[in-house]
Amino acid sequence: MHYKKLLLIVEDEAKLLRTLSDFLALQGYEVIQAADGQEALDVFYDNMNKIDLVLLDIMLPKISGNEVLKEIRKNSQVPVIMLTANSSVEGQLDSFSWGADDYIVKPYSLSIIKAHVEAILKRVGKYRQTLKAGELILDLLAQKVYRKGEYVETTRREYELLLFFMENQGRVLKREHILDAVWGFDYIGETRTVDTLVKQLRKKLTRECNYIRSVYGVGYIFEAGADGKEDH
Repeated sequence: MHYKKLLLIVEDEAKLLRTLSDFLALQGYEVIQAADGQEALDVFYDNMNKIDLVLLDIMLPKISGNEVLKEIRKNSQVPVIMLTANSSVEGQLDSFSWGADDYIVKPYSLSIIKAHVEAILKRVGKYRQTLKAGELILDLLAQKVYRKGEYVETTRREYELLLFFMENQGRVLKREHILDAVWGFDYIGETRTVDTLVKQLRKKLTRECNYIRSVYGVGYIFEAGADGKEDH
């Protein structure tokens, strides 16, 4: 099972924020919101490892959209689409120079927003070659795992499980969801299969990368900042 892409929408006009959010939720996205620049940064940092794309208005209270963009780029390469009423070439060049991935001029249709979001997410997915979390790096092209720069030999299933965990960092994952995502919906088996594979993966990643945490009665959560005792 693949989780919905998480979008952060930053827009100070309440009606437009609600319209955009409702529309994109109907398109199958998970949406979180912010109504000014400061709130945008607060929400962003609270969800930095989960957000897949940011829709960012330029004219915002407290902190401008471009300033928010600059701050985001200090810590993340998450795709950012700027939304603005300013159609000037200079304005667009400014946003691109600060790291914007796309630029949509108001007024715009919802179908245009949808098309831009889909195109950016597709492009990012296509060209992404590595996935990093803590001391782990996944080479997505070669399907190899590296811990602190050293190659870790894994089975295909172990690799797919780790990839699923890293793509959903910070989210509590039920055993049933993990089973569906890694083994497929048509797999006939018990959720204890997940526990067995997690145990194997933990052993290979060692206590130095003890990022897979048990959530009692539910499943697991992957947190690259975790450094406590290993769960069993």
